[in-house]
Amino acid sequence: MQNLLPEAAPGFDQPIAVLKHCHGRIRKQLATLDKLLAHLPAHGADQQAQQAATSILNYFDKAAHLHHEDEERDLIPTLRAVATGEDAATLDALVPSILQDHQEMDALWNALRPELQLIAEGSGRSLSADNARRFAERYTGHMEREETMIAPMALRLFSPEQMERMGQSMQARRGIGEAAPVAVGARVADLRKDYGQASLSEEDVDEDPVDQFAAWFEEALKAEVNEPNAMTLSTVAPDGRPSSRIVLIKHFDERGFVWYTNYDSQKGKQLSANPFAALLFFWSELERQVRIEGKVELTSAEESDKYFHSRPLQSRLSAIASHQSAPIASRAALEQNYEAVAGQYGEEPPRPQHWGGFRLVPERIEFWQGRRSRFHDRIVYERQADGSWTRQRLQP
Repeated sequence: MQNLLPEAAPGFDQPIAVLKHCHGRIRKQLATLDKLLAHLPAHGADQQAQQAATSILNYFDKAAHLHHEDEERDLIPTLRAVATGEDAATLDALVPSILQDHQEMDALWNALRPELQLIAEGSGRSLSADNARRFAERYTGHMEREETMIAPMALRLFSPEQMERMGQSMQARRGIGEAAPVAVGARVADLRKDYGQASLSEEDVDEDPVDQFAAWFEEALKAEVNEPNAMTLSTVAPDGRPSSRIVLIKHFDERGFVWYTNYDSQKGKQLSANPFAALLFFWSELERQVRIEGKVELTSAEESDKYFHSRPLQSRLSAIASHQSAPIASRAALEQNYEAVAGQYGEEPPRPQHWGGFRLVPERIEFWQGRRSRFHDRIVYERQADGSWTRQRLQP
């Protein structure tokens, strides 16, 4: 006897099987879409057409987007965290096209949806055959790549714990049952990203680390890295306690790396007592970081004046109005200080003596390039007594 019962959906304890089951449902809706195209010219938006359009709308408006999120937020990130060697290379080749497919399928769906909505309401009888064909072809090729390459890799690489977490996430996304909550602190250890954009060898780098930094900084600008001039500045208090914060580099050359701030701030006072600091640039988009350590000195008054007067008026007034790092009663009090300073100095506020530049004169500069499996490239330069630089590779 033929089995007419629908195939039972797998449980979320088998997340890869759930994704494959979703593909089956997508294929069913694509077949319905094909039949609707053939049905409309002869029958228009009759009851059968309305039911078909409603079924397609219900699926691709809801379940399809959840399926995409399963892949983008769970499947692909987990694969990137565990894949190495040929698996990682396969992912690097496949993932951009998979994500691009999602965008293009969404765009095609947005073009088809208004026509399907009219058919479902009984007031429309036309459907773009070209958009429908492209939509079906895109989904079909997309699913075939995932089923032949991505899903087998996940089944082979994922641990039972990773499968469980993925299933819980997919279940929670759909609001089904009560997935056991996992504290964010416990999830930190599973946040992994494997690097592989580039490599760094002793032969690649410049003999002068400042020139090498300039080359990498230029590449960060071209790559439109988010705030490439942002750096972590670490200082140490007289009692030995370190402090870190983000500041913006404003100039660098063979003399060192310059930023500007309030000399009476916490970092200013710490540098006055202990004139040594560390800088860290992290350009995640390029999988790179640069660590710079050295002694800190004040820039000249002329340099500080020149930069201060190049700043927007509001920034100059803020530098005068704010006693950086000192307590204040409220935001309102802070703004009152600003208004008072603006009223006093107008358009040409002078640079206050407590505000100016610091220059870190580098003694050690390390260039770090992320590589696969945490086997990173590290090249470090150290300044010698005669001002020259040595260069060597460090183990990751």
